[in-house]
Amino acid sequence: MASSMLSLGSTSLLPREINKDKLKLGTSGSNPFLKAKSFSRVTMTVAVKPSRFEGITMAPPDPILGVSEAFKADTNEMKLNLGVGAYRTEELQPYVLNVVKKAENLMLERGDNKEYLPIEGLAAFNKATAELLFGAGHPVIKEQRVATIQGLSGTGSLRLAAALIERYFPGAKVVISSPTWGNHKNIFNDAKVPWSEYRYYDPKTIGLDFEGMIADIKEAPEGSFILLHGCAHNPTGIDPTPEQWVKIADVIQEKNHIPFFDVAYQGFASGSLDEDAASVRLFAERGMEFFVAQSYSKNLGLYAERIGAINVVCSSADAATRVKSQLKRIARPMYSNPPVHGARIVANVVGDATMFSEWKAEMEMMAGRIKTVRQELYDSLVSKDKSGKDWSFILKQIGMFSFTGLNKTQSDNMTNKWHVYMTKDGRISLAGLSLAKCEYLADAIIDSYHNVS
Repeated sequence: MASSMLSLGSTSLLPREINKDKLKLGTSGSNPFLKAKSFSRVTMTVAVKPSRFEGITMAPPDPILGVSEAFKADTNEMKLNLGVGAYRTEELQPYVLNVVKKAENLMLERGDNKEYLPIEGLAAFNKATAELLFGAGHPVIKEQRVATIQGLSGTGSLRLAAALIERYFPGAKVVISSPTWGNHKNIFNDAKVPWSEYRYYDPKTIGLDFEGMIADIKEAPEGSFILLHGCAHNPTGIDPTPEQWVKIADVIQEKNHIPFFDVAYQGFASGSLDEDAASVRLFAERGMEFFVAQSYSKNLGLYAERIGAINVVCSSADAATRVKSQLKRIARPMYSNPPVHGARIVANVVGDATMFSEWKAEMEMMAGRIKTVRQELYDSLVSKDKSGKDWSFILKQIGMFSFTGLNKTQSDNMTNKWHVYMTKDGRISLAGLSLAKCEYLADAIIDSYHNVS
């Protein structure tokens, strides 16, 4: 007996072979299966409904995370990944701080559980992070004028603040530096908070356009939120001087603006927790109300733990209590409560004098390695480039990034010809560079700068 075939669209179903001798379905006179020698092909067409998601278009790749994917696919042995801001050792390997390992061992020894945290996060972490930022004895701490809740690293903390702005400052604009970290605009767009830009980077000097910055802050509508990078500006690595910070604070106060600090590199930029918090503390000493988002991705290497905080400095303890209640209200339907592991690491490190000292030493080591690489890159550029170009801007920048001044076409040449992976705005992460590859990078930069327009 020949096999029949049922065709559904493009899919064919073949039934098992039937043994005619063993099939007992009645007499041959009454069983149509035994009388038939073969079956015709039966075709059924099933209409396929269009997807409910047809209207969803493909999202563009992330400009930073996409760099890493391209780097992984490259087989050239000289390749360099200078795109993502993550610290690497001289061997270009990820680094887990020793003090983090000790803090995790302590958690295991104590048998810490995995119960839910409160909406605002771990109390010991919130206390520690505010004191690191302002100083344990600062009046805003003593007077309980800071509303602090644990957030999902810097991004999540910024997003909470953006939601608070949208809800309680309708129509208020956030004014951000040009350029800024790539995710800032995404965060405010997603929260439906309007934003504009103030001048920051001067391509002629590859330095700070301070006059343009001040003029634009003055021109912003009164009561705007002015987003400031507390230290190690991303992507430029260009920070205002202490004297310029004073002028910035003056103008913000005059215009009745609200400062909004993004502090992603405290202790990681200069190697000093206090030095890197100086800008924030200047504004606090003036009695201003403002926001500060914090992250522990860089300074403790807790990239994947998503640990940070949003702090709102208020004029009174009562105001801080009310603000904190609304931040919790926003967080509850957004992610319910934050993760505990990273929070305990921070609380353990800060709460133990020995581990705290070890952490500061490791931060100095990491910051020191980046400073050494920065100097070596500068020296290589100066020795190899005979054009007379001034490369001193590299030494004036701070933190893990350097803004090279290369345009998109030149940055493409860095990748396509030299296998140096970086963002298209000309930013490179010095944390992903080793001393051994400084000369190679210098050759790539010189070639791209002089031979590509």
